[in-house]
Amino acid sequence: MLRGTLLYLSNNRQIRYTAENFNLAQRASSRFVAGTTMDDAVRAVRDLNKQGMLASLDHLGESVETEQHARRAAQDYLDLLDRVQQTGIQSNVSLKLTHFGINIADDLAYELVASVAERARKYGNFVRIDMENHPYTDRTLAIYRRLREAGYSNVGVVIQSYLYRSQNDIRSLMPLGLNVRLCKGAYLEPVDVAFPKKSDVDANFVALAKLLLSPEARAQGVYPAFATHDSRMIEIVQLYAAAQKLPKDSYEFQMLYGVRRDLQRELVKAGHKVRVYVPYGREWYPYFMRRLAERPANVVFILKNLLKD
Repeated sequence: MLRGTLLYLSNNRQIRYTAENFNLAQRASSRFVAGTTMDDAVRAVRDLNKQGMLASLDHLGESVETEQHARRAAQDYLDLLDRVQQTGIQSNVSLKLTHFGINIADDLAYELVASVAERARKYGNFVRIDMENHPYTDRTLAIYRRLREAGYSNVGVVIQSYLYRSQNDIRSLMPLGLNVRLCKGAYLEPVDVAFPKKSDVDANFVALAKLLLSPEARAQGVYPAFATHDSRMIEIVQLYAAAQKLPKDSYEFQMLYGVRRDLQRELVKAGHKVRVYVPYGREWYPYFMRRLAERPANVVFILKNLLKD
């Protein structure tokens, strides 16, 4: 019930406006958000790099309503890629299509993402298109496919294991040399499109992970990133990859900023590639609420830390 409430609140515009302008709420969000400025984000990534970790920077924002705002988002990402290149930090970028105007027009979102992918390609960098809730799945995958077919091999996408359709999506995209982040999913979805039970979501994550590491996938140039903080899921991936005699640089683990830092360090120590998803920006509220919903115990953790200050 708490998870559903938190996800519902993540879409409440009035609460979002209040929270994003309330100092105490900003302090609470700092557990999962690197800061509000690009400088904050660069400092966070530099610290992660020193610990042997890579990063994926996300300038927070979603559901823009005007072309002007979408173009501003794209320019922010072009500036971000310039800063990554100038500073030499080891990070790619992640973006959301609703931040790039897909609610206005699919062609607009494609144009703007292509401009970011072009800048990233100039620098030898990479762009990850995040997956949002299920009404955007087909449109997101269509834009990803269009970008790959246009020659942007430096673009990846996300597949969510809580959707029934995900295995078919992976199989249809593998011939493109799919670069994919596999995650469980963080939105409130109806039971006709998504597994309602966590055990089923986990089982599908394992099945999809094994598919992405299979000889069939490797033969088609698939590169998977496994986004989970679940120690059991990570161990399963490690054991299966070892059984397939896969080198540790043929896949990676991805985790969220501020979550399971101990596990991040353990994986690096064991020789695994670890990439941390580092969000920043003033529009942090929806992202923050989804992080709380993924693990409601985080609510108690954050309240305790606020009371200590």
